[in-house]
Amino acid sequence: MKTKLMWIVALLAAWVTEGFACTNLIVGKAASVDGSVIVSYSADSFGTFGHLYHSPAATHKQGEMLDIYEWDTGRYLGQIKQVPKTYNVIGNINEFQVTIGETTFGGRQELADSTGIIDYGSLIYIALQRSSTAREAIQVMTDLVKEYGYYSEGESFTVADPNEAWILEMIGKGPGVRGAVWVAVRVPDDCIAAHANQSRIHKFNMDDKENCIYSPDVISFAREKGYFNGMNRDFSFAEAYNPLDFGGLRYCEARVWSFYRRHNAEMNQYLSYIKGETSEPMPLYVKPDKKVSVQDIQQDMRDHYEGTPLDMTKDLGAGAYQSPYRPSPLSFKVDGQEYFNERPISTQQAAFTFVSQMRGNLPNVVGGVLWFGMDDANMIAYTPVYCCTTEVPPCYAKGVADGVTFSWNSAFWVCNWVSNMIYPRYGLMIDDLREVQKQTEEGFFTAQEEVESKALEMYKENPGKAKEYLTSYTVQTAQNMLDGWKKLGEFLIVKYNDLVVKRVKDGKFERTSTGLCAPVIRPGYPEAYNWKVIQETGNRYKVTDLKK
Repeated sequence: MKTKLMWIVALLAAWVTEGFACTNLIVGKAASVDGSVIVSYSADSFGTFGHLYHSPAATHKQGEMLDIYEWDTGRYLGQIKQVPKTYNVIGNINEFQVTIGETTFGGRQELADSTGIIDYGSLIYIALQRSSTAREAIQVMTDLVKEYGYYSEGESFTVADPNEAWILEMIGKGPGVRGAVWVAVRVPDDCIAAHANQSRIHKFNMDDKENCIYSPDVISFAREKGYFNGMNRDFSFAEAYNPLDFGGLRYCEARVWSFYRRHNAEMNQYLSYIKGETSEPMPLYVKPDKKVSVQDIQQDMRDHYEGTPLDMTKDLGAGAYQSPYRPSPLSFKVDGQEYFNERPISTQQAAFTFVSQMRGNLPNVVGGVLWFGMDDANMIAYTPVYCCTTEVPPCYAKGVADGVTFSWNSAFWVCNWVSNMIYPRYGLMIDDLREVQKQTEEGFFTAQEEVESKALEMYKENPGKAKEYLTSYTVQTAQNMLDGWKKLGEFLIVKYNDLVVKRVKDGKFERTSTGLCAPVIRPGYPEAYNWKVIQETGNRYKVTDLKK
């Protein structure tokens, strides 16, 4: 008997995908405000469509096989043996609170193996179905590629549970060579870490078996291929398998730096590294100046380098309304010279994003929350999805719409409808979204204690009832967000219709004494932008007296 691995979690990949685009932020349990391990992920790729995946716990017959389809394209890769029992998975978290995210670094192209069966996406969701801890997940992942071959390019994975978080970096061995070389390093409990499409593990402690594990040939293979010829103690995984180039530095490492500098003032010194002026790489992890909350990470996922020399809202590319967004591609040419746009953590091509909260002081049913949203983190409200959830909220479900089929019942399309209204007049309109975003998220966080207290009481008597209750709550909060975003979109189209601004008082549009629309506000362009227009056009638009 065969079963398909329907692995697309919060994402139905389009035919055309764009790699090198994701971000993971990581917080150890002693570095967080509430003692939780926190992991974030943004699945960024143009042309993708999002939905939330659910794989229920199941038992499987002996001899049952699992069909593997590449996550990015849907291409059939082959079959692997199914295991007797698999666990409940909702999004990128399973019933034991194990969470896995990723960012693709690519690395040496000659090491990709088109004959492998296991691609990076399938690797994630198979491991979630088969693992009860982060360490077990790493074992499952590395065993799978060893047995069946690794199909994808170089990848950084975040593998975490309520007690610990790991960064696992992996790359194949080339066409027809089964397996992969890899290294996994545990993030200390009192530290934060991140990766963003550039290998980040340099030297690692080969004698610390508790906090560092690696394939036995990770160094010898690099020697064999001519990537490294020094002493073992000087070996750097990143330098051997993903040598840094301009894109890896400015598009990728810069995102890590921006996260670090928000939580550790000393990390500002690495701006010179990000700008290519110095060569000392940033550390794999750092201690934050103060403990970090789930809400902090949600805000970090909305970062555009604001307040730094890389701030995207201050130059001509930001347009009249200080937009932090730029059209793709990242680089462009003028008169044969190549230039680039900054690539921040927050980006418009995000299909989905999550912040996973894993708490070891609570039963798994209650402890694991995947704060989830469709579209760019900057433009959405995260809703709670409990790891025990057994029903996908309809607005997040597969089949509601797709990448070329709009639906008012799809959170992906409603959220994109709102954000795409705001992009052209960002500075003028973003505060309206911020107000709804803040109210929505604060409402969920305010309710969290009461909801979980009720769930815990149910859990003591009947764990199944607690699961049903939290599943129902997950579904309702997603629908509440969708309803609120529809109202937000309706408000925006009325308020900003025809490039003017309708007057609002106490949340309602103002009217005249006769019931008509009150006189509108005509903001025009900001003064700073008008100066740029005059500098560009000279006296073309200057008002002058007519000659008599």
